[in-house]
Amino acid sequence: MGNLLKVLTCTDLEQGPNFFLDFENAQPTEAEREIWDQVDVVLKEARGILDDLQAYHGAGEAIREAIQNPSNEKLQEKAWGAVVPLVGKLKKFYEFSLRLEGALHGLLGALTSTRYTPTQHLEREQALAKQFAEILHFTLRFDELKMTNPAIQNDFSYYRRTLNRMRINNVPAEGENEVNNELANRMSLFYAEATPMLKTLSDATTKFVSENKNLPIENTTDCLSTMASVCKIMLETPEYRSRFASEETASFCLRVMVGVIILYDFVHPVGAFAKGSKIDMRGCIKVLRDQPRNSVEGLLNALRYTTKHLNDESTSKNIKAMLQ
Repeated sequence: MGNLLKVLTCTDLEQGPNFFLDFENAQPTEAEREIWDQVDVVLKEARGILDDLQAYHGAGEAIREAIQNPSNEKLQEKAWGAVVPLVGKLKKFYEFSLRLEGALHGLLGALTSTRYTPTQHLEREQALAKQFAEILHFTLRFDELKMTNPAIQNDFSYYRRTLNRMRINNVPAEGENEVNNELANRMSLFYAEATPMLKTLSDATTKFVSENKNLPIENTTDCLSTMASVCKIMLETPEYRSRFASEETASFCLRVMVGVIILYDFVHPVGAFAKGSKIDMRGCIKVLRDQPRNSVEGLLNALRYTTKHLNDESTSKNIKAMLQ
């Protein structure tokens, strides 16, 4: 099993302990196995979800022809026939977000319990920490793909409009069995978000904290801030970065770092950008800006547009300027 090696070169002592996590090789111990197995089922499905989303091309042409020729029944049927299976895929993505929320809930329960300090959890439960990182990596990747694919919302809007028209005209709709009105409303809210999976995780983390009132909020926020510090140190220190077997691991670390910052910003009372934050935001942003611009623009945008406290008055002008 990959060791968690203490990073002794960190100068930001006030930021707490930092570690080198072996994201590539960590394997579950017996104590981790039950939660790990449950989350592993979800993570295996996540790979297929990303593949399906990447291959999602939409029914734009068929929809345009149907709209331009409203009295042509064949074109209406063609567009409906093209959209219904696509909405089935969108339903699959949405339902997966609910399973992802459940997986995150289980991981947070394990990694923030009072049995250990947050730091000890990450030291002793490396495989769970890796799974938490994989959920964050998936989430940001999903949202990047969704944001660059306007066909998703266009297809779903056309589906809902057509379904409503069929109801008014008492026309039976084959697709309604798959996505009824109540589910369509929930899906509509989900896809209306710029970053729907990130919103799901943020809401799930906030809900976890509110449901576990006997658990100090610091157990959750310290888990997130420690993970952010770990990623930052690994990325900015050549000695540690050279341990990655694949350059993909660097991309993985960048996504995880941004993901935990956003979660921290939603869960912590004053957020990630305030002076009292345990996350070194200047250092994290610098690490992002040191990468090739085209490879991190989506992550910088996630910090700019999906965090909660960036535009607060308490956020330093220096940090705001770094994200301009």
